[in-house]
Amino acid sequence: MGSGTSAEAITTAAAPAPVGPYNQAVKAGGLLFCSGQIALDPASGVLVGGGDVEAETRQVLTNLQAVLSAAGCTAQQVVRTTVFLTDLADFAKVNALYAEVFSAGVSPARACVQVAALPKGALVEIDCIALLG
Repeated sequence: MGSGTSAEAITTAAAPAPVGPYNQAVKAGGLLFCSGQIALDPASGVLVGGGDVEAETRQVLTNLQAVLSAAGCTAQQVVRTTVFLTDLADFAKVNALYAEVFSAGVSPARACVQVAALPKGALVEIDCIALLG
């Protein structure tokens, strides 16, 4: 089957193992769909940051970049992201760190929403879609 009709799971030890029945990312139809990343340490599976949204955001972005890299992608190939925050008051802090990763070239389209809670008590989660190739 061609790349447009099949799906391929992407996994890497450089990012946390999924905490449920899903993959870190899936390649399908010329796109890479990355599952949401929270600030889990890939080695221990423990949430890092101690309640510091900036420390969590750095780890989230590191994890997301590890998944992108495992699929042969970079942040510059990302075309869409969703940022989930438990407190929109953290928007400016998260946005500043996000811009360090996603400001080169064409910045991705994005949604940012406040949610009641995130897995493991995380403060921030980010998912993305990237172009392959």
